Amino acid sequence: MKAETFMAWGVKDKSTPTQALQQKSTDAIPTPGPDDVVIRNEYIGLNPVDWKVIQNWPVSWATGHIPGVDGAGTVVEVGENVRGVVPGQRIAYHQDLHRNGSFASHTVVTQKTLLRVPDILPLSLAVALPCPLMTAWQAIEKIPRMPEADVLITGAGGMVGRFLVQLAVQRNYRVTAMASARHHKTLRQLGAETTIGWNTQQSDSEFFAVFDTVNAQHASSMAGLVEANGHIVCIQDRLETPPLPAFDKALSLHEVALNGLFRAGSDRQWAQFRQAGEDLLTMVAREKLRAPEPHIEPMTALPEALEELTTQDRPLKTVIDVRHFTNEE
Repeated sequence: MKAETFMAWGVKDKSTPTQALQQKSTDAIPTPGPDDVVIRNEYIGLNPVDWKVIQNWPVSWATGHIPGVDGAGTVVEVGENVRGVVPGQRIAYHQDLHRNGSFASHTVVTQKTLLRVPDILPLSLAVALPCPLMTAWQAIEKIPRMPEADVLITGAGGMVGRFLVQLAVQRNYRVTAMASARHHKTLRQLGAETTIGWNTQQSDSEFFAVFDTVNAQHASSMAGLVEANGHIVCIQDRLETPPLPAFDKALSLHEVALNGLFRAGSDRQWAQFRQAGEDLLTMVAREKLRAPEPHIEPMTALPEALEELTTQDRPLKTVIDVRHFTNEE
């Protein structure tokens, strides 16, 4: 039996995905460190953070670095300190931005980020979930529970926004969803009590919390809609300066950085992440959380599919099928 081939897309320069990514292959499959596992990827989940980080090029990257934060597949090898994970297990994961990522046939991942995938959940759907679903979970965890409080979710038509709507409804918030009109029917089906368009300048309501998925400038513009002692949760950016004067509404400002756990997360926080992630995957599998079916492209189309995410006319979620490249030659 011949050895498997390792295939990946690595970065060659700081540019757009189709210019920056270059295919490479070798007979050498990566080996795990003591606390790592090697995942044979079956699917890769594409996210906006993937093209954004390619264009920003972190200082930890060198030429040939493999991007990609989300993947799903099966365990093929475990490090000597790894417990409770065995070859053949179905796993989804969210990778550290500073390590070689999921744009490959095989990825080395620390044990602490692994999410076991329920047998009834297809890997092609599971891979679409870690980044947007866990971002939504982290965002909703930022605020204290206040049943029947009013919350506003901007950009609610996107993947993070859709999950936020559902998680907020499950916590008995009254949800107003801000999104393009084409998303309003779906958002109401997901539980939003009210839907409003992007051109809405005023609201008759004040909100206990605003979850903004746009940017810091947009989040700041929402401050007038937040009640006293309320919350602004900035998901795609961070508020560098308070949007209101001191001793005004006394708003609490929150930033969301899912990958920040790799820099500073404690064992307790990682255990909470894994438990919440596996519970949420089970909810999707049992249709207690609704996730859209992803658009699937082959591994050879990855750069073009990722570049399409930079446009307005893009699929809600794109997944890359890696299985052709993980078969033994």
